Amino acid sequence: MLGGQTPIIVLKEGTSREKGKGAIHNNISASNAVADAVRTTLGPKGMDKMLVNSIGDIIVTNDGVTILKEIEVEHPAAKMLIEVAKAQDEECGDGTTTAVVLAGELLKRSEDLIDQNVHPTIITSGYRLASEKAVEILNKISDPVTPKDENKLLQIASTAMTGKTVGVVKEHLSQLSVKAVKAILEKDSKNNYIADIDWVKVDKKQGGSINDTELIEGLVIDKERVHSGMPKSVRNAKIALVNSAIEIKKTEVDSSIKIDSPKQLQEFLTEEENMLRSMVDTIAKTGASVVICQKGIDDLAQHYLAKAKIFAIRRAKESDMKKLAKATGARIVNNLKNLTKQDLGSAGRVEERKIGNDDMTFIMECKNPKAVSILIRGGTEHVIDEVERGLHDALRTVAVAIEDGKLITGGGSAAIELAQALRDYATTVGGREQMAIEVFANAMEIIPRTLAENAGLDFINTLIDLRKEHKKGNKYAGVNVDTGKVTDMKKLNVLEPIRVGSRAISSATEAAIMILRIDDVIAAKSMPGGGGGPGGGMPPGGMGGMPGMM
Repeated sequence: MLGGQTPIIVLKEGTSREKGKGAIHNNISASNAVADAVRTTLGPKGMDKMLVNSIGDIIVTNDGVTILKEIEVEHPAAKMLIEVAKAQDEECGDGTTTAVVLAGELLKRSEDLIDQNVHPTIITSGYRLASEKAVEILNKISDPVTPKDENKLLQIASTAMTGKTVGVVKEHLSQLSVKAVKAILEKDSKNNYIADIDWVKVDKKQGGSINDTELIEGLVIDKERVHSGMPKSVRNAKIALVNSAIEIKKTEVDSSIKIDSPKQLQEFLTEEENMLRSMVDTIAKTGASVVICQKGIDDLAQHYLAKAKIFAIRRAKESDMKKLAKATGARIVNNLKNLTKQDLGSAGRVEERKIGNDDMTFIMECKNPKAVSILIRGGTEHVIDEVERGLHDALRTVAVAIEDGKLITGGGSAAIELAQALRDYATTVGGREQMAIEVFANAMEIIPRTLAENAGLDFINTLIDLRKEHKKGNKYAGVNVDTGKVTDMKKLNVLEPIRVGSRAISSATEAAIMILRIDDVIAAKSMPGGGGGPGGGMPPGGMGGMPGMM
């Protein structure tokens, strides 16, 4: 306002704005609130969270990404950290909590530099250099792994599930995970391994114990045979996958049939019957003993299929049809008239079983299946859901370990090694970026520190012991949360894919840089019933409430 002029209002009434250091500190506080929400879940001794949503559904888990997806967060900076966890989960399946905790620590430690009037762009430049160097160092300290290294793969799967509810049966689930991933392995045009875990179908059925969870070398379909007269079990099955209805087609245009006499009616019904019989004969002539149909099967056709001793399922999901084609070697046929012997797939056994209260079809003993099923069993729904989350982590980590062909040790050993190497690297960079790289190195130590804290250990003594061992050259030294001592993680078989560590560092750095570069938060007036102000009317550093977290 100059010389008594009226102020110029640019923003809409009710819009709130926060600028400068105030906005940066507010965003950092909100991000730290998210990191603190999951920090106690990190590691083998991490605790679980109970989440209760608005309709009373309960989730009990210590899976970082599940917790962050379920809690209601309003602050925009906090939401950005949740996106880090989601990206980490999609990319690696594990390390979600690590990524969020590391991002929170990078932001928290940057506050001291900001208070010393170090410009955020200097900090972000240093962080970017440190991140690139950290990934480079990780590659140097990594060890090779191939699909033949079954013991290493088992330990990777076991490490991913350690500390979760399923930890007590992690050996059994680890074996299932490794077998499943090795079954679906394929190679691309460059002869690199591809392990797409979408080809591992996971089904859940309440009842039994977690130890009853099994791997089926083929597929489980949550469907029963369409006619009780059909065989319940078929050996050496020849399988036809049909994507057309085995029933009389209706015309696509409006039409009517005029029948003048009972004879014409009888002829009409006979012709319908002949058409259906012809469809079943077409299937039978190919030698098919099992038919999986994506669409409907007429009642009369069911009768003819049963007479021909053909096992049939109708209205199978499209995703199941694709997996069946991968598992059995069958080709999906869109027109029944085109079905030939060459289109059939094979399976050692197809049978209907009662699991819990439901009848399910098991297509088993497929030769070299490129799609498999895992049927999860457990006493309660909450247990089964947590087993599924643990199994997803194990499958994904084994898959990325094979794809990348590299692994690192866990227990905070890699983080300490990186911290030490980054401090040495900082002195070679010089300038103000050196301060940011040193801060980054110190932030890396949040991982072993949190592991120690969650295990009830003295984290200061633990960090001192870790630094001492790494100074001696023991790059595998990490926190043994069971004994409270610093131990060689390679000897303890605490292994994880390199991608879990490298992606966690990259994602955390990217999020921290993005948040640090924000110096102005302009928030529109919220809708009635919502909060106002930056981040949806949250208090500085708040998370908009986390209903149900206990």
